[in-house]
Amino acid sequence: MSQPTIESILQEKRLFRPAEDFSSAAHISSMAQYQALYEQAAADPAAFWAELAEQELDWFQKWDQTLDWQPPFVKWFVGGKLNISYNCLDRHLTTWRRNKAALIWEGEPGDSRTLTYAQLHREVCQMANVLKDLGVKKGDRVGLYMPMIPEAAIAMLACARIGAAHTVIFGGFSADALRDRLNDAEAKVVITADGGFRKDKAVPLKAAVDQALEDNAVPSVAHVLVVQRTQQEVNWQADRDVWWHERQPTASADCPAEPMDSEDLLFILYTSGTTGKPKGVVHTTGGYNLYTHMTLKWAFDIKDTDVYWCTADVGWITGHSYIVYGPLSNGATSLMYEGAPRASNPGCFWDVVEKYGVTIFYTAPTAIRAFIKMGDELPKARDLSSLRLLGTVGEPINPEAWMWYHEVIGGGQCPIVDTWWQTETGGFMLTPLPGATPTKPGSATKPFPGILADVVDLDGNPVGANEGGYLVIKHPWPSMMRTVYGNDERYRKTYWEHIPPQDGQYLYFAGDGARRDEDGYFWVMGRVDDVLNVSGHRLGTMEIESALVSHPAVAEAAVVGRKDELKGEDVFAFVTLEGQYSPSDSLKAELKQHVVKEIGAIARPGDIRFADALPKTRSGKIIRRFLRNLASGEEIVGDATTMEDQSVLDKLREEA
Repeated sequence: MSQPTIESILQEKRLFRPAEDFSSAAHISSMAQYQALYEQAAADPAAFWAELAEQELDWFQKWDQTLDWQPPFVKWFVGGKLNISYNCLDRHLTTWRRNKAALIWEGEPGDSRTLTYAQLHREVCQMANVLKDLGVKKGDRVGLYMPMIPEAAIAMLACARIGAAHTVIFGGFSADALRDRLNDAEAKVVITADGGFRKDKAVPLKAAVDQALEDNAVPSVAHVLVVQRTQQEVNWQADRDVWWHERQPTASADCPAEPMDSEDLLFILYTSGTTGKPKGVVHTTGGYNLYTHMTLKWAFDIKDTDVYWCTADVGWITGHSYIVYGPLSNGATSLMYEGAPRASNPGCFWDVVEKYGVTIFYTAPTAIRAFIKMGDELPKARDLSSLRLLGTVGEPINPEAWMWYHEVIGGGQCPIVDTWWQTETGGFMLTPLPGATPTKPGSATKPFPGILADVVDLDGNPVGANEGGYLVIKHPWPSMMRTVYGNDERYRKTYWEHIPPQDGQYLYFAGDGARRDEDGYFWVMGRVDDVLNVSGHRLGTMEIESALVSHPAVAEAAVVGRKDELKGEDVFAFVTLEGQYSPSDSLKAELKQHVVKEIGAIARPGDIRFADALPKTRSGKIIRRFLRNLASGEEIVGDATTMEDQSVLDKLREEA
């Protein structure tokens, strides 16, 4: 099942209205209420967000100015003081939530743990004091390279508590990718584990950290704090390495939350771009806290009785916003799972839903397509009756998968919240509100209140109904990224200079194509730049090409995306070899593994095709649209008159 096409969208007429009993109990209970909120926010965005900030968050000091917009740079709640760890923990301790489950954790081998808000607060304070003892101060950066265990959330909240910014690096990245990110952030401490469990295997993590740091390759790192998870042997550097389990229990549980300016750095999260160097997306404290809080509350209709499970990894923005900060700020019960569907237990997700009575389930279309292939009998063998709401994230969902999700997992009863957003946006941008919005399979429906979205052409002019264009946002919102870490100019060029301002109004360019139908519903069509969306993970083609070219056999490489039934998109590489090397299956396998070493398993090419030469313009630019046609087995379309050598394309076509 591939991403939706315009043909499928134009034929998609099914409409699912919220059930009356769901709407009557929802935070936002009708389209009339949504419309009133949307119009209020559009008329005066600053006043709209200021009112919610006062109602929903605890502030140590109120702000002087709600919005300071100096395009493309923004500040929200200027002069306000708060702490996101305080909003996620301390303020709940004076209520009945003190003894409510904050985090429920299920480990892959079957171990489990539940932390109440009081217990989580204690552990976060202890870890915050450990970090202080290791020399971490307000403004420092801390790298996290962790499995899906409670200590990952504890470490994030501990950093936020003392005013240190965290940069969480997905545990699937290679040592080389880890090194680059730690250096860019100038991390002072790295928090990791001996390993983590993944699909019945103990995957080493500290070994990758050791490799990343060898020969003083990251000179800013003074200490490595290690969680004992898998009990595997690790190399130990006594003057640098510290065991979590030896330091935390003896640390004081008294650690008042540091008052942070609303615009103080909260975290850096690296995401792929169209150049080889990943972008350090900067998020700050106040606006991010408010926006993740409100989007979870309204879009997922979060209640105190919910057991909410987002299946993402904390290494991605979804894990930051909707496993840790959004749920805990709302006082919700957030479930973390270390495992994944695997041959020994393909129905493990449904076991978890049944075991804990999960009420809200948030996962990716890639996972849903995998569930479909596994068969209906797995979910039907479990009791999923606790579910009341389903969500999707990471990529557009095709209508067929949406319908299966609705009928087989939701029993035809659960509204589906199909969310579009990005690392850069911090939280949901397009989303139904489940008690209000009629949904259409495959559409992310309408903007969240306060988000002024549009579909425009390259000149910034709005396009007509069902016409393709570029998805843009026309006004700043509280959780938007502030810059690319250490590179304001890259931020400006990447997000604000593709499409010219309209009547002095700057347009945030998301990099996604979209259409809006006659009812004003948005249909996101996928990336329009050189970024692939593989199983919901964003991968820059340039980064993969650079990895391939770093192998001595490769003279030149071009990477494109090819539609994939399971992943949505797969990596397809065209490679020309240095003269002394010859194409072979063994070399192909070696190159795939080389990409894994350089970037991580998520970037492994699905296929590599060797070529004598690549199609180029007379100015030497590779013509990727032709390569996309070849990779997909489609007829080559478009003007080829600008090609330097037509025979290159003819030969590639013959060999396809």
